[in-house]
Amino acid sequence: GKPTFIGTRIMVSQVLKQVESGMAWEAIVDEWRGSIKKEAIAEAVRLASQAFYNHAHDFALELTPV
Repeated sequence: GKPTFIGTRIMVSQVLKQVESGMAWEAIVDEWRGSIKKEAIAEAVRLASQAFYNHAHDFALELTPV
């Protein structure tokens, strides 16, 4: 399975894509009809950031300017 928000079938990756696109967190909450809260979005962003930090060396070649 893919990570979802607790008590929902909403995939974390879907919400992170909305954050990445610049969508306001309030709009994301509204789009999912309040099934997720801003605090849950913040936690998803924090965990994604931590995962990137922990594995940044894996992405070094991809992030190197050409």
